Amino acid sequence: MPLWLIYHPEGVFKDAESKKPLSESITSLYTALGLPAFYAVVIFIPVPAENFWVGGEEPRRNPFIRISVDHIAVRMDDKNYENWTARVDKALKPHIEDRGYDWEYHIGETERRLWKVNGVNAPPFGSRSEKEWFAANRVIPWSEGGISEPPTAKL
Repeated sequence: MPLWLIYHPEGVFKDAESKKPLSESITSLYTALGLPAFYAVVIFIPVPAENFWVGGEEPRRNPFIRISVDHIAVRMDDKNYENWTARVDKALKPHIEDRGYDWEYHIGETERRLWKVNGVNAPPFGSRSEKEWFAANRVIPWSEGGISEPPTAKL
């Protein structure tokens, strides 16, 4: 699951008409890889001006957008980072850069084994089961090649 937390000043991304196109651009980054659309979660977090500081200074002339992305479903090889960030830049450009906003993002990668959706471990990336999740756009219990969800660990 990619989780996108978009911190923005109040008044920016204030309604569905401004949030939906950006959410769709972000989701399409992942569906183009074959990931189900429901994996992509985008949360818009408005921040009052008096709580948004950059470089120890009060808000700038241009609105500042800070994005935190957590990748869980798929981890990239080092050689793919530059290509991926170029794709992210392209997806964000019409919604952020072209509007004159200042912006920054980072992408963290989390261990997939520590992730569940509706209490279910996700099927392996690119597997038949994941393609079924993609088609249904929801969680479906799965078993593939004798492999199914790992048992719950007893701590």
